[in-house]
This record gives sequence, structure tokens and C-alpha cells, in this order.
Amino acid sequence: MKLQSVSSPKTPKTNSRTPSLSDFDRTLLFSDEILLRILAKLPDSQRDANSLVCKRWLFLQGRLVRSLKVLDWGFIQSGRLTTRFPNLIQVDLLSGSLISTRNSDILLNHKMFSVHIGSHFSPESEAFQTHLLSPEVIDRGLRELANGCPNLGKVALVGATELGLLSLAEECSTLQDLELHKCNDNLLHVISACKNLQILKLVGNLNGFYSSVVSDIGLTFLAQGCRRLVKLELNGCEGSFVGMKAIGQCCQMLEELIICDHRMEAGWLSALPYCENLKTLKFVSCKKIDSSLETDENFGLCPALERLHFHKCQLRDKKTASELFTLCGAVREIVFQDCWGLENDVFILASICRRVNILSLEGCSLLTTNGLESVILSWKEIVSLKVVGCKNIKDEEISPALSSLFSMLKELKWRPDTKSLLASSVIGANIGKRGGKFFRGF
Repeated sequence: MKLQSVSSPKTPKTNSRTPSLSDFDRTLLFSDEILLRILAKLPDSQRDANSLVCKRWLFLQGRLVRSLKVLDWGFIQSGRLTTRFPNLIQVDLLSGSLISTRNSDILLNHKMFSVHIGSHFSPESEAFQTHLLSPEVIDRGLRELANGCPNLGKVALVGATELGLLSLAEECSTLQDLELHKCNDNLLHVISACKNLQILKLVGNLNGFYSSVVSDIGLTFLAQGCRRLVKLELNGCEGSFVGMKAIGQCCQMLEELIICDHRMEAGWLSALPYCENLKTLKFVSCKKIDSSLETDENFGLCPALERLHFHKCQLRDKKTASELFTLCGAVREIVFQDCWGLENDVFILASICRRVNILSLEGCSLLTTNGLESVILSWKEIVSLKVVGCKNIKDEEISPALSSLFSMLKELKWRPDTKSLLASSVIGANIGKRGGKFFRGF
């Protein structure tokens, strides 16, 4: 160590540099791109806290948001939505399209909508119309959204016109998933502008909310304009054999078709064989499937169909059920959930589907053990069985043949009622031990 001379002391150096803002906030040394990569690694639970740090973090955190449910349409019209969330991919505009009544404690909840309403509201389509924004306002909002978020891939909307849909389709070339409520034939006239559309949900009628018409004209527009469709859901739509045939002939990539609460004319189901690559067919909340279905053995039926689902449907018509199962004879999976009228005489008609390997029964209270046994024993390829909430299927009525089949299943969920514990004679059959992978008796 060198000692300083006493005779010549040195004056200490002073730091005259003024502290900068980066001395206190080291994140200012990072570019936006680097900081975005860091924020993207953090869990979503910290998103709100991160956005409160400063205005810069608020802006950057907004660029990481990909999905949003809009509750206030003014947020779109003011331009704040597109400024804060420019990289949105999914947007739900349904609730934001409704006018909420201020200071109202009445909340109208639907699986698709949620809005505060006044005491004068009644379950009529006209009353719903008074709570829906005008088409002009909705179209302006869609134009603002499309210009600010060109990367949109999934949108759910209600009350738009052809102009609003056209601006969305022209600006958002990556749009692949679209949900249209209060849809009509005129709106489907411009559907061809959505060049890359693959998933489409059309809601024409919604009981207690609104009523609009989607007929063969609209279905033909849809078929000619959206040839790349993979999944199509028709909810409360009208039409007939002509419209469904056009979809089958033009939309050759269609793999999944969902029919919900339809109002189609008799004979429409006979057009399904034109959907040559259809793999999944679902019926939801249908009071009837088809009152006049006629199939031809040489017509080809639906050879590619693998899954047939029924949810909350009435299945009382034996003639329609027989012809439907014949049409879908190649299915591998059948699901019945909370279906009315599914008695033994109707269920036994499904035995014509010889290739079934997965069966699910839930909430089918009219079906008995004998009815179940008569069908599944005829299916030589069945490997999975689910029976839940079917009160007329009893443990004590299980035959040795059915017990033996249970032991060979790869997956079994057996709870026909809350008291089902499986009888001792069934337990002795080693269910789930011989060749089984899963067994659930709870």
C-alpha cells in the first residue's frame, strides 16, 4: 500500500453526473422486443399486476393478449381496444353488442349472452331487439376492429349487416372461425369474402331472443363461398334437401356437422351421403330429426362417418330412428345424453351399426338392462362403455353374458344410479382385470 504524502494531500473526486431515469428503472435498458419476451414467460395470473407497473408495461402487456370478451361496445368505437390490444386473435362481441340497463339488479344470463335488463323485459324477440345495438353502430365497430386487429382468427358477433361482415372479411385474411348470431340469407351472401374460413356457427333462431331466416338460399350461398369448411354448426336454421345437398357437394372438406334445434323440411337428412368425408354428426336439442327420411341401399350412405351423438333430443319416431341408424351404419362411436323417448324398441335399432366400439349412455331413464344387453352383445368390437344416470338399468339384472363382456372391456364407467355398487355376482367376474385398462364404478 502506498501512503499519501502529508504535504501534498489530494482532494477527493466528485461525481458531477446527474442520475438518469435508467438508474432507477433498469428495464428501460431493454428494447420492447426483449421485454415482451420476458413478460411472455410470466404466468397469466401476474398479467393484471404487470400492467400496473407503468404505462410502458401496460402497453406491452396488452400486446400479449390474444383472446378477449368485449362487454362495452364503446371500448371498440373509441379506438382504445385496438390501441391497447393490437395482436388479438380471438374476440367475443356477443355481450358487448347489447345495451345494459343502468342501475339494474336484474342480470339476464344465457350460455351465449349476459346483460343487465330492466323490469319491463319480456321473453320476446322484440324485447331483445330493444337491447341490441343498431346495425350501423355494430358495423362501425367491426370496421374499427378489423382495421386495428388484422390478425383476428376467431370472432363471435350478433346483429351485423353485410357491410360489417365484409369489412371484417377483407381486412382479416386469417379469419378461420366465425360465429354469426341473428344470421340470415342476406348476410350469407357475402360469406364468400372469408377466403380461409374453416369453422362456422350459424344461429338463425334463438328462442326468447331473436328470430331470423336461414333457408336453402343462404345455405347455397354458404356452400358456394366456403368450400374449405371443416366444421359447420346450424342452430335454429331452416332449409331442406336442396340446401344440404349443395353443402355436401361443394364443401368436400367438411368433417363435422352439428344440427341444433333445426327447423328443416322433411327429407333433408337424405342429403347427408353427399358429405363424403363427414366423420362426426351431432344432434342437439332437436324435437325431431326428420319426419320423412328415405334411404336407398345403393346410394352409398355415409361410409366415412365415425361418430354419432345425440344431446337432449327426442327419439320417439321408430321409423326415423331405423333409417337414421341405417344411414350411419359405419359409425364407431355412439353417444346418447339426456334424450327423451329412448326406449328399448328405439335403442335396439342401433344394433344395425355393427362396427361400434364406444357407447355412452347418460340420463336415458327409459332404457332397461335387457334393452342395453340386447344391443351391446351384438357388437363384437365394443371396447368402451359408459352408463350414467339410467335409473332403469339395474345391477341385479346383469346376466352372466353381460358380466363376461364387462370383463373384456378396456374402459367401463358404470353408475346407472346413485345406489349402484355392482352385485357380488358381477364383482366375481374380475371386471376390469382381464384385458381391461380402466374401470370406474363410481
